[in-house]
Amino acid sequence: MELSTFLYFLLTSMLLTIAPGPDILYLLTKSLSEGAKSGIILACGLVSGIVFHTTLVMIGVAALIQSSPAALTILKYVGATYLISLAIGAFKSSETLQLGRADSSKNFSALYRRGLMMNVLNPKVLLFFLAFLPQFLSNDSSSLQILFLGAVFALQALIIFSIVSFCAGRLRKFIIKNKNLGKFFGRIEGSVLTLIALALIIS
Repeated sequence: MELSTFLYFLLTSMLLTIAPGPDILYLLTKSLSEGAKSGIILACGLVSGIVFHTTLVMIGVAALIQSSPAALTILKYVGATYLISLAIGAFKSSETLQLGRADSSKNFSALYRRGLMMNVLNPKVLLFFLAFLPQFLSNDSSSLQILFLGAVFALQALIIFSIVSFCAGRLRKFIIKNKNLGKFFGRIEGSVLTLIALALIIS
């Protein structure tokens, strides 16, 4: 792969990651409500989902899933159901959420799994990488080149997500004095998850 092609891929990947989308909006909301550490753990889960999908592209499973409308539909509705269940939980917890509460290590594994499953169960992520990655492959491309591009995309996403989480965590320190904002962020989290689920269903 030529250097110019790689730099174009990297720039495009960064712009796509920074652009307002489901992942970064939910990450921002979670970091504001629970702190930077929670946001970074969630980001690790989201990025692990990216690695999962790029691996499917590399081994050819993604193309098989794309060719099966039934498989895509099942994956779509399973993902939407999972997101709706998260949204219901967020709405319920909004009544007791306190912004002043510090990050809890007990929740980190659950946050990681949440981020992972949000992307693993989203066929739109799979189809995106199936269409996006091949554009930057050279004529003599191999599965290792797909793996390399996927790793680069995941790494830059983790860095950007971590920066967003850190900045949101810093901002959180200025707003935790208002305890009533806990309910507000819980409802925002639930709303974001609901919108992601609806977008997945109607896509």
